[in-house]
Amino acid sequence: MKKSLFLVGLCSLLFSGSAMAAEPQLYPKDQLKTWNRDNVAKGQGTLFGQFAYTRNDATKDMVIKEIGWMTLKPGDSIGMHKHENNEDSYIIVSGEGVFTDTAGKETPVKAGDVTIARPGDAHALKNTGKEPLIFLDIIAQR
Repeated sequence: MKKSLFLVGLCSLLFSGSAMAAEPQLYPKDQLKTWNRDNVAKGQGTLFGQFAYTRNDATKDMVIKEIGWMTLKPGDSIGMHKHENNEDSYIIVSGEGVFTDTAGKETPVKAGDVTIARPGDAHALKNTGKEPLIFLDIIAQR
């Protein structure tokens, strides 16, 4: 009986470990999930998203809760919003915009710029250019 329980426990550990290892390490562009949202955080227009996975898919043990390619069309924005328990980073890939930080300071952003909102910080982003503002959005939480 003890051996049977031990083997069941051991198999459970092995299978749970292999399930964790089965998480993809590659998310091909043609397999990303679409999640488009209107008027995000009382912003304007549509935030177009193509995600490896979203916060709705992430497990408790994943530190990165969401990662995806985002697009704001000219004039569209993500409204000011606060991050209580997680961190949110925007990596600007192309286009031009204005990033607003916790203090309300507006700063122009362009390709190559990286923004971050840590727990307790607020931020917003607006496309002020004539081309789409494309950025990576990465949300992480311990």
